[in-house]
Order: sequence, then C-alpha cells, then structure tokens
Amino acid sequence: MEKVAIFVDVQNIYYTVKDTYGCNFDYNAFWAEATQGREVVAAYAYAIHRGDEKQRQFQNILRGIGFDVKLKPFIQRSDGSAKGDWDVGITLDVIEHAPDVDHIILLSGDGDFDLLVDKVQSKFNVSVEVYGVPALTASSLINTAKYFREIEGTLLLGQKQ
Repeated sequence: MEKVAIFVDVQNIYYTVKDTYGCNFDYNAFWAEATQGREVVAAYAYAIHRGDEKQRQFQNILRGIGFDVKLKPFIQRSDGSAKGDWDVGITLDVIEHAPDVDHIILLSGDGDFDLLVDKVQSKFNVSVEVYGVPALTASSLINTAKYFREIEGTLLLGQKQ
C-alpha cells in the first residue's frame, strides 16, 4: 500500500475557496479521495488560533477526520495588519516526513512552496500532489508538482449555484 503524508494550509484553502466559489472546502470528500487505497503516515492541518468557538468546532471536525491540527496564535500588528502564516512549519514537516512516504499531498496555492515541492521530489524521489483553486494557485506551484488537483465540484460544500 502506498504511503502518504498530507499537509493543509488551512487559511490559504479557506480564503481561496471562499473568494472563488463563495462556499467552503469539503474536508471529508477530500480525505476520502486522497486516502483511498493509501496508508496515511501523517496528516497535518495548519491553522491560526483566534480563540472563537466556531473555529474550535471546525478544528475538532478536522481532528475527527484524521488531521493533527497545528495552531499558531493570530498576531495583530500595531499598524493594523495581521501575521499568521505557517510556511516554515509546513516546510519543516514536509522535509521530515518525505523520506518515509511515497506521496506528499499539499493543499495550498502559495507559490512559495514551489521550491519545497521541487526539492522533495528530486531529493526524496516522492511525488507531490497539490490541491488548489486553479485561478488562485501559483502557476509555478502547479508546474512543479507531479500532479495538480483542482479544487472544484465534489470538493466543495454548499457551492452557490
């Protein structure tokens, strides 16, 4: 059985799906699709902790599906901007798990990950599958990944008609 590790940039997926389709990503449908016939070695969902109840409920749903939810505090800067990305954390975890799996699945449209994808595919001989919203996923990331899966249709919850 093929071994897989899954890494979800929760904020990126939330905002790109919401902005493009006006709905939410279906994590259950994704899990069923991505893990079919595969052994899940690791599955991480990286999120920002704001402390509200709705967010805690969502994080518990992710845990129930099978994700280890990693949280980083939401930081509001004095100029009004916010900080809270997980790029370095995701990168470290991907590098850590790459030697032990056949496939890495990355859910993000962030072009900063193209260097990571290229490195793990060449150094560890693993294939990387990227899931992203086509219009909001960096072409460099799409082109670097072995497989690109468009987030659309069956991976959407409550899509506006």
